[in-house]
Amino acid sequence: MKKDVILSVRNLIKNYPGVTALDNVSIDFMRGEVHALVGENGAGKSTFIKVLTGAIQADSGEVELEGVVHSGFTPHEALFDLGMAAIYQEFNLVPDLTVAENVFFGKEITRGPFINMKRMSSETEKIVNRLGMKINPRTLVKHLTVAYQQIVEIAKAVSKNVKILIMDEPSAPLTTNEVEHMFELVRALKKEGVTVIYISHRLAEAFELSDRITVFRDGKHIRTMETDKTERRELISLMVGRELGETYPKKRYDSDEVILKVHELCTEELLKNISFELRKGEILGFGGLVGAGRTELARALFGADPTESGEVFLRGRKVHIRNTSHAIGVGIGLIPEDRKRHGILSEMSVKENISFSAYRNINTFGFIRGKEEERISNDFKKKLDIKTPDLNRKVKNLSGGNQQKVVLSKWLATQCEILIFDEPTRGIDVGAKQEIYELIKDLAEEGKGIVLISSELPELLGMCDRIIVMREGEITGSFMRGEATQDKILDLASGE
Repeated sequence: MKKDVILSVRNLIKNYPGVTALDNVSIDFMRGEVHALVGENGAGKSTFIKVLTGAIQADSGEVELEGVVHSGFTPHEALFDLGMAAIYQEFNLVPDLTVAENVFFGKEITRGPFINMKRMSSETEKIVNRLGMKINPRTLVKHLTVAYQQIVEIAKAVSKNVKILIMDEPSAPLTTNEVEHMFELVRALKKEGVTVIYISHRLAEAFELSDRITVFRDGKHIRTMETDKTERRELISLMVGRELGETYPKKRYDSDEVILKVHELCTEELLKNISFELRKGEILGFGGLVGAGRTELARALFGADPTESGEVFLRGRKVHIRNTSHAIGVGIGLIPEDRKRHGILSEMSVKENISFSAYRNINTFGFIRGKEEERISNDFKKKLDIKTPDLNRKVKNLSGGNQQKVVLSKWLATQCEILIFDEPTRGIDVGAKQEIYELIKDLAEEGKGIVLISSELPELLGMCDRIIVMREGEITGSFMRGEATQDKILDLASGE
């Protein structure tokens, strides 16, 4: 065992029917380091961490932890005996139990036959304070924000004397400020000698937090590098196996023709006097902090939420969008923020998903015209380069980027004139991101009106012709391409 190496994996192989998920992977992890794992969707990262946490068993290979070799172990053994824990985007908490009860769940402190709540609360408070945070241990978890729930997950791991903490896309559900707090927690764990394996599609986070970065591609360990000696372009090239062009493609189409006009739109809960215009072929960005009202605006325009007052004009004609079916009928499509809950029909096939919204165009007396459904689905599979063995594959089995392409195909099949993209690249790897950017640019050049909602400021600055900034349900300002900076957007978004 090398000096300071806490964990070594050697020659891990994991096969599924027709797929090698892990192909002879060997990596060392150092004690007290933050080690980022990066790679496109399907690169093998998820399978790797499932092996480390005992959720699945490798076909061959071994894991050596602090000099002891293990050929396999259960999740319970990984956590309680070996000190390896994982925190996922979807937290493993019991909402109706207190913070303290969640922290010590499965290993409760007792006094005789009874649970010692006072001691559990006291110990939880010590752990949270150690992490530099404040939280009431007697609060029910369901009453906490997402950021505080993440703190509880970390406290759970620390309570079990975790030596290695795996964090899988930990920043995905958090606001910008909450991400900073999470970074502080990671640094606090590092100071205590905990090894953090950090998985993220956001390369900026890997560069800011990690000591070393490991690249996975096609189930293989491609390279491990010291972060401060690594360039972003080199990292991306290793991840995708090719050189990528310019991150944000340049659009070569502009028009003065207004296809959507919104005038003083209000909702009962949040939106106040929202007014703007969208031109043919324009990419119009909406920036703001979480809770600013951007998603609520998208839902109101799509007929998913009722409006209280205001007017909407499509090509100069006033419309009152009653529901989502009516929105589709007048040519508006929404690619939602949460594609798994609201975008895809996960148990249905690629073909069924693509044709779903265009049902009215491909049925006769209530029966779907199979050949037409097949033709439309094949056309979009080719046009958007959807990577799937066949059109009958369930959508849930595709990568995040390909799921997003299926959602987009669904709306393009309806021949929508206005497309609203709400966080279109969230949870998507860097290679698939560029494909989505190219598709958005191509749609704009075809004359579609694009509304792009994003929390990633470089994405707004790189993609949009104009950017509108929102705060607390109101528009606080706007910028033309070239006028905006990240600081200017944040100033309007925060009110500072």
